[in-house]
Amino acid sequence: MPKFPIRGQLLALAVFSLGTVAGAQVGKSVTISDANIASEAELRAIPGLTDALVKEIVAKRPFASITELDAILAPLSKEQRTEVYKKTFVHINLNTATKEEILLIPGVGPRMLHEFEEYRPYNHLAKFHREIDKYVDDAELARLEQYVFVPINLNTASDADILTIPGLGNRMLREFKEYRPYPSIDKFRREIGKYVNAKEVARFERFVAIQ
Repeated sequence: MPKFPIRGQLLALAVFSLGTVAGAQVGKSVTISDANIASEAELRAIPGLTDALVKEIVAKRPFASITELDAILAPLSKEQRTEVYKKTFVHINLNTATKEEILLIPGVGPRMLHEFEEYRPYNHLAKFHREIDKYVDDAELARLEQYVFVPINLNTASDADILTIPGLGNRMLREFKEYRPYPSIDKFRREIGKYVNAKEVARFERFVAIQ
């Protein structure tokens, strides 16, 4: 099946190789920042985001979904919000994201929405890479991947997979692994809550699962 033509300003992106995806569960940032951890300066630099909106975004983080952020940006037009989402976004869970959430990804329309949903469930981001690569070129694939994630299995995830969680470094990687096995998400909340506040635990929790 022929691939869709690329849309957007990503003609200069480097090829996004399969090797890059092999150790990833959260898409690698190429052109956007994670709205849950972007600095105020980064947010203020995005056209359309007023000081008032930036303050509200920072105050209400972390967002559990992109639709929560979209609600805050309701004063902006749909076109303005799309421009914002070319710069910052809240990653969507490939296995549970609603149609509404998927369609907030700039450039995704009904046809690509169908492809996102067709290959569920995703056990790894590499499956998304493999399947969606049938329809778009490498630059567009890299652009799309940065908006999505597949939850990481807390009990078996590799170091490389865990480190794809935005804002998670080597120290927190050690804490994630120290308390294995996790019989429930409650243990994760309790143990990781020793090191970061409740908001940060909630942000991390979006990216993990007990399997």
